[in-house]
Amino acid sequence: MKADVQFWRELKQQRNNMTKQQYRTIKGQAVKGNMDAARKGMLRIQQRRNYR
Repeated sequence: MKADVQFWRELKQQRNNMTKQQYRTIKGQAVKGNMDAARKGMLRIQQRRNYR
């Protein structure tokens, strides 16, 4: 459960670094319960934009 809360905080922090569609897609995956795919997608976006 703590990992989920941490993921939501990180997603909100990264909102400005994503396009609106990217944010909505990752948020939708997480809401539906597919947290692994949401994490993977967010990491991919961060790597592409060199925010790591």
